[in-house]
Amino acid sequence: MSIRELNAAGITDPMVRMSYLRCKELNKQYGKTYYLATLLLPPSKRPFVHALYGLARYADEIVDDMESGKTDEERAIWLSEWSASFFADLDRGVSDDPICRAVVDTAVRWEIPREYFEAFFTSMTMDLTVTEYETFDDLFTYVYGSAAVIGLQVVPILEPSEQSAFKYAQDLGIAFQLANFIRDVGEDLDRGRVYLPLAELRQFGVTRADLEKRIATPAVKEALKFQISRVRQLEEESKIGISMLHPAAQPCIEAARILYCGIVDEVEGIDYEVFTKRATVPMRRRLGIALPAWLKARKARREFGAGATCASEVVPR
Repeated sequence: MSIRELNAAGITDPMVRMSYLRCKELNKQYGKTYYLATLLLPPSKRPFVHALYGLARYADEIVDDMESGKTDEERAIWLSEWSASFFADLDRGVSDDPICRAVVDTAVRWEIPREYFEAFFTSMTMDLTVTEYETFDDLFTYVYGSAAVIGLQVVPILEPSEQSAFKYAQDLGIAFQLANFIRDVGEDLDRGRVYLPLAELRQFGVTRADLEKRIATPAVKEALKFQISRVRQLEEESKIGISMLHPAAQPCIEAARILYCGIVDEVEGIDYEVFTKRATVPMRRRLGIALPAWLKARKARREFGAGATCASEVVPR
């Protein structure tokens, strides 16, 4: 299957192919819901999405590497050196790094702006220097680079028919990230971080100290409900953007929307007990969404084709 995907994408260089396969394994191992959604894409599109995931995952590993004994300062240096090497490779258009080979190839093929990667690494660095955010505007700087730009990077691969598709992809990426923040309040505290804006928590009488008690009090639950309402608003507003993508890509993003934003449904299902339970989308629901989407994706590929394998092949629809 992997070889078929690489062939369909027109990726022929043996070392670059190995890099794409490595990125796919990272996606399969760590991003199970994301990986499931990518299977709905045409085979010719999947390697590029895997590559972008690989970059994000590897950087995340550096930031969250709590077992190596490295300090935040040491990890910041590690991240800075690795990102500097990545940007040097991006400027050259080739890389020898086992992960970055595929990422650089993807960025060059699809003409993905350097500024998206710059914003991403800025946010990764923030995770090593910032432990809380006072307002949503403060948080937005972080989520733009950690989530919104991931959507923006992927959009060219999905061949948008309108420029406004980028704005909707940005909103959907933020919705995905906020849903994770709501689910992972306890895990983030373990890493010394609070991503829910402190000013908004105070509106419900909740402080960081209250969160650190790890008790889902009525006030904490109301604060989480407020954050969930934002996820749903962003999700609703972003729906129209999916229709602006290549028809063969739409079932993938629609399934991802339902699965990722569905995390907040599961938070409600456990009565907001995010400190003692983990809200996960059950496998039966994942399959119930993925199987119909797979049928739609196959039908769309038959009717509209699989799309281009680089930016220069994209034609207006």
